[in-house]
Amino acid sequence: MDEAERRSWMAVLARADADALASALAGLPDLPEWRVLRGPESGLVMVRGRAGGGGAAFNLGEMTVTRCTVRVPSGEVGHAYVAGRDRRRAELAAAVDALMQRADLREAVNRAIVRPLARAQEAAREVVAAKAAATRVQFFTMATMRS
Repeated sequence: MDEAERRSWMAVLARADADALASALAGLPDLPEWRVLRGPESGLVMVRGRAGGGGAAFNLGEMTVTRCTVRVPSGEVGHAYVAGRDRRRAELAAAVDALMQRADLREAVNRAIVRPLARAQEAAREVVAAKAAATRVQFFTMATMRS
Protein backbone atom coordinates (compact mmCIF):
# COMPACT_ATOMS: atom_id res chain seq x y z
CA MET A 1 0.00 0.00 0.00
CA ASP A 2 1.41 3.36 -0.95
CA GLU A 3 0.41 6.84 0.13
CA ALA A 4 -1.28 7.78 -3.16
CA GLU A 5 -3.40 4.62 -3.09
CA ARG A 6 -4.55 5.29 0.48
CA ARG A 7 -5.24 8.95 -0.32
CA SER A 8 -7.43 7.78 -3.21
CA TRP A 9 -9.60 5.41 -1.17
CA MET A 10 -9.85 7.85 1.72
CA ALA A 11 -11.18 10.52 -0.67
CA VAL A 12 -13.86 8.10 -1.85
CA LEU A 13 -14.77 7.20 1.75
CA ALA A 14 -14.92 10.86 2.81
CA ARG A 15 -17.56 11.54 0.13
CA ALA A 16 -19.54 8.33 0.67
CA ASP A 17 -23.00 8.24 2.20
CA ALA A 18 -23.36 6.50 5.59
CA ASP A 19 -26.12 4.18 4.35
CA ALA A 20 -24.05 3.15 1.33
CA LEU A 21 -21.08 2.39 3.59
CA ALA A 22 -23.22 0.42 6.05
CA SER A 23 -24.91 -1.68 3.38
CA ALA A 24 -21.60 -2.40 1.65
CA LEU A 25 -20.00 -3.44 4.94
CA ALA A 26 -23.00 -5.66 5.73
CA GLY A 27 -22.41 -7.49 2.45
CA LEU A 28 -18.94 -8.65 3.50
CA PRO A 29 -18.87 -11.78 5.66
CA ASP A 30 -16.66 -12.31 8.70
CA LEU A 31 -15.40 -8.78 9.13
CA PRO A 32 -13.50 -8.10 12.33
CA GLU A 33 -15.02 -5.79 14.91
CA TRP A 34 -13.40 -2.43 15.38
CA ARG A 35 -12.86 -0.38 18.50
CA VAL A 36 -13.26 3.38 18.47
CA LEU A 37 -10.08 5.09 19.67
CA ARG A 38 -11.13 8.70 19.17
CA GLY A 39 -14.47 10.28 18.37
CA PRO A 40 -16.51 10.40 16.43
CA GLU A 41 -16.46 14.10 17.22
CA SER A 42 -17.50 17.17 15.29
CA GLY A 43 -15.72 20.50 15.05
CA LEU A 44 -14.92 23.36 12.75
CA VAL A 45 -12.10 23.87 10.30
CA MET A 46 -11.19 27.06 8.48
CA VAL A 47 -11.52 26.78 4.72
CA ARG A 48 -8.96 28.84 2.83
CA GLY A 49 -9.01 29.92 -0.78
CA ARG A 50 -6.84 31.64 -3.35
CA ALA A 51 -8.02 34.17 -5.89
CA GLY A 52 -7.32 32.82 -9.34
CA GLY A 53 -5.63 29.75 -7.91
CA GLY A 54 -2.34 31.54 -7.43
CA GLY A 55 -3.13 34.66 -5.48
CA ALA A 56 -2.68 35.31 -1.81
CA ALA A 57 -4.52 32.91 0.50
CA PHE A 58 -7.59 34.19 2.31
CA ASN A 59 -10.01 32.73 4.86
CA LEU A 60 -13.17 31.72 3.03
CA GLY A 61 -15.14 30.57 6.07
CA GLU A 62 -15.63 27.75 8.53
CA MET A 63 -16.85 24.25 7.75
CA THR A 64 -18.13 21.55 10.08
CA VAL A 65 -16.25 18.24 9.96
CA THR A 66 -16.50 15.03 11.93
CA ARG A 67 -13.49 12.85 12.62
CA CYS A 68 -13.09 9.34 13.95
CA THR A 69 -10.26 6.88 14.57
CA VAL A 70 -10.78 3.13 14.98
CA ARG A 71 -8.58 0.07 15.46
CA VAL A 72 -9.21 -3.48 14.29
CA PRO A 73 -7.98 -6.44 16.42
CA SER A 74 -4.99 -7.06 14.13
CA GLY A 75 -3.70 -3.57 14.99
CA GLU A 76 -4.46 -1.48 11.90
CA VAL A 77 -5.73 2.01 12.70
CA GLY A 78 -8.23 3.72 10.41
CA HIS A 79 -8.94 7.44 10.29
CA ALA A 80 -11.70 9.47 8.68
CA TYR A 81 -12.62 13.12 8.35
CA VAL A 82 -16.00 13.78 6.73
CA ALA A 83 -17.84 16.99 5.95
CA GLY A 84 -20.78 17.67 8.24
CA ARG A 85 -21.91 16.17 11.55
CA ASP A 86 -22.66 12.56 10.60
CA ARG A 87 -20.92 10.59 13.35
CA ARG A 88 -21.96 7.19 11.96
CA ARG A 89 -20.54 8.06 8.55
CA ALA A 90 -17.19 9.06 10.07
CA GLU A 91 -16.96 5.84 12.08
CA LEU A 92 -17.85 3.63 9.11
CA ALA A 93 -15.36 5.43 6.85
CA ALA A 94 -12.63 4.99 9.48
CA ALA A 95 -13.50 1.29 9.79
CA VAL A 96 -13.21 0.78 6.03
CA ASP A 97 -9.87 2.62 6.07
CA ALA A 98 -8.60 0.23 8.74
CA LEU A 99 -9.85 -2.81 6.81
CA MET A 100 -8.22 -1.57 3.60
CA GLN A 101 -4.88 -1.55 5.39
CA ARG A 102 -5.09 -5.30 6.00
CA ALA A 103 -3.39 -7.11 3.15
CA ASP A 104 -5.68 -10.15 3.51
CA LEU A 105 -8.86 -8.03 3.22
CA ARG A 106 -7.79 -5.19 0.94
CA GLU A 107 -8.88 -6.65 -2.39
CA ALA A 108 -12.25 -7.90 -1.08
CA VAL A 109 -13.02 -4.56 0.60
CA ASN A 110 -11.83 -2.64 -2.45
CA ARG A 111 -14.00 -4.75 -4.77
CA ALA A 112 -17.09 -4.68 -2.57
CA ILE A 113 -16.95 -1.15 -1.15
CA VAL A 114 -14.41 1.32 -2.53
CA ARG A 115 -14.69 0.65 -6.27
CA PRO A 116 -18.52 0.66 -6.37
CA LEU A 117 -18.59 3.88 -4.33
CA ALA A 118 -16.01 5.48 -6.63
CA ARG A 119 -18.04 4.48 -9.72
CA ALA A 120 -21.24 5.88 -8.20
CA GLN A 121 -19.51 9.14 -7.27
CA GLU A 122 -18.07 9.47 -10.79
CA ALA A 123 -21.50 8.83 -12.32
CA ALA A 124 -23.02 11.52 -10.08
CA ARG A 125 -20.28 13.96 -11.15
CA GLU A 126 -21.01 13.19 -14.82
CA VAL A 127 -24.73 13.88 -14.32
CA VAL A 128 -23.96 17.25 -12.73
CA ALA A 129 -21.46 18.07 -15.49
CA ALA A 130 -24.00 17.15 -18.18
CA LYS A 131 -26.64 19.39 -16.58
CA ALA A 132 -24.16 22.24 -16.36
CA ALA A 133 -23.07 21.73 -19.98
CA ALA A 134 -26.70 21.84 -21.14
CA THR A 135 -27.10 25.32 -19.69
CA ARG A 136 -23.76 26.64 -20.89
CA VAL A 137 -23.86 29.88 -22.82
CA GLN A 138 -21.04 30.54 -25.20
CA PHE A 139 -20.24 34.07 -26.15
CA PHE A 140 -18.50 34.73 -29.40
CA THR A 141 -16.89 38.00 -30.33
CA MET A 142 -17.64 38.94 -33.88
CA ALA A 143 -15.00 41.03 -35.56
CA THR A 144 -16.23 43.10 -38.44
CA MET A 145 -14.21 43.12 -41.57
CA ARG A 146 -13.66 46.54 -43.12
CA SER A 147 -11.98 47.11 -46.38
